[in-house]
Amino acid sequence: MDINGKYLAHGIIQGGMGVGVSLSELAGNVAKQGCMGVISSVNIGFKEKDFLTNPFEANIRALKKHIVRAKEIAGSNGLVGVNIMVAVSHYEETVKAAISAGADAIISGAGLPLNLAELVKGTNTLYAPIVSSAKAAMLLCRTFAKKAQSIPDFIVIEGYKAGGHLGFSADDLNNQTCQDNLEILKEVKETIKPFEEQFKKKIKVFLGGGIFTGKDMAEAIQTGADGVQIGTRFIATKECDANNAFKEVLINASEDDIRIIKSPVGMPARAIFTPMLESLENGKTFFAKKCNGCLKACPKGDKIPYCISRALIAAVEGNREEGLFFCGENAARIDKITTVKDLVDEIITEYQSSMSTFNMA
Repeated sequence: MDINGKYLAHGIIQGGMGVGVSLSELAGNVAKQGCMGVISSVNIGFKEKDFLTNPFEANIRALKKHIVRAKEIAGSNGLVGVNIMVAVSHYEETVKAAISAGADAIISGAGLPLNLAELVKGTNTLYAPIVSSAKAAMLLCRTFAKKAQSIPDFIVIEGYKAGGHLGFSADDLNNQTCQDNLEILKEVKETIKPFEEQFKKKIKVFLGGGIFTGKDMAEAIQTGADGVQIGTRFIATKECDANNAFKEVLINASEDDIRIIKSPVGMPARAIFTPMLESLENGKTFFAKKCNGCLKACPKGDKIPYCISRALIAAVEGNREEGLFFCGENAARIDKITTVKDLVDEIITEYQSSMSTFNMA
């Protein structure tokens, strides 16, 4: 697959997972298999010595290191992207740092990246917004066209079954009344068509949120997607940057353990119900007064039940008691740790078999 001059052997994007779950080791090895490996930029410098005293410089320094390292691992294969949340402080500086370090693509969600096209314009870096509706896709394409005379290289749709922060209301998530992935895909494809015609450029569309098997991938592509985004399954790989204890929490999770929670930033999110979340229900607070201002939307000081950044860092370091473990809805289906190569091979083999079945029908 060609995305405006950059080649992917397989139409798979590995979802960006922070804090520290998808860094250079995972992203580089995913790219090595001909897919797009994605580094999560949020608080990427948490292992730097000056992270607590100078988080901005620590994060920028670490981001550049991880991009360079991921590309070394990938060799000439695949693409290395960076997921940069709109909600983070220093968004523009982070985008510019990723571009300067050689990122092949910038993917942005957790808000509307209205100035992303302007930041990327004139560079060789691809750009893509994450959307959960055709309405968001329309607004972003209009904005990019007007302000930067540009449209996205690709769009990532994150459906309601995704992990982490979700672009749906808590009521719809809890009542299971969210719009179906394939319906969103069809609407987004129709929405972007006039922009593609105007700019004489195809916007590739990747469907994420609940994509688990090669059959799911085939169904998405049969419906009009160019590829898929898969996040949670890549956590349970040997190359994933998270501590093995994080992977064990994932493997041992049951369907009942996977819950919709309210994040400190005010958005609903999907996570594994662990002791920290249970304690929060009983009124305990975690890391409440140690905010380093990483997210613009977070309330500060006593108004916050816990610091999401530190809870995510605790998780990636394997602290089951105090960690926040984000995951997708299908996490309970994962029962073992594998390698990135074996996982990609499994998905592609299933995909090819499913496509053959579709074509015979």
